[in-house]
Amino acid sequence: MLDGGALALHKPPMNAPAPLLSGPRLAAKSGVAKQLVVFLHGYGADGKDLIEVGRQWQKILPDTAFVSPNAPEPCAMSPMGRQWFGLTMRDPNERWVGVCKARPILDAFLDAELKAANLPDSALALVGFSQGTMMALHVGPRRAHAPAAIVGFSGVLVGPEHLAEATARSPRGEPPPVLLVHGEADETIPVEAMFQSAEDLAKANIPAQWHLSRGIGHGIDSGGLLHGGMFLASAFGVKLPRR
Repeated sequence: MLDGGALALHKPPMNAPAPLLSGPRLAAKSGVAKQLVVFLHGYGADGKDLIEVGRQWQKILPDTAFVSPNAPEPCAMSPMGRQWFGLTMRDPNERWVGVCKARPILDAFLDAELKAANLPDSALALVGFSQGTMMALHVGPRRAHAPAAIVGFSGVLVGPEHLAEATARSPRGEPPPVLLVHGEADETIPVEAMFQSAEDLAKANIPAQWHLSRGIGHGIDSGGLLHGGMFLASAFGVKLPRR
């Protein structure tokens, strides 16, 4: 279903302003946004790749606005797509260097979106796919204040040895809850990455749940979408409609 996030870096001039992100968005179905979900797409895709997930989640999250920004750089391997950072697969440190470089750009976007919607960090959730999950798991726990939740599809935690930096806490002093969803048959980022990421997060006292999608490769199935939506509803304190 949603692929294009499996798998060099243009270096901006010194002191150059961070590029402004933009992308498709959905207003709250109810007309008044009480929460904000930010989708972070995978390598070689763009914001359109995930915004349709918001349309499906609107049924259970009617007071939630959704935005899916295009990553800041053109993708080196897919000229029509975007990337949060370049991937050559030759440098073992490039993921860590990449998430660190892209973090201020995403942080600035999140701050601007929350300010525009007049919402606190506790009303924010990050939802990533593949490389977008790497960004969500890096940026979310390092925010000044914890987001309500982080959902990561088909990704991996980058730099677990640096999790001492992950000091974001809610007003109640809690780290952001995390849900990891992965396809059992993922050949791009093997499913073992999900289990290792969950274990590393737990060691840092960041609660992480996981859902395994049987027979699914590097993509998202209906079961994964259902679990993700319900996880967000719980984190936002939204009562699910009765069937």
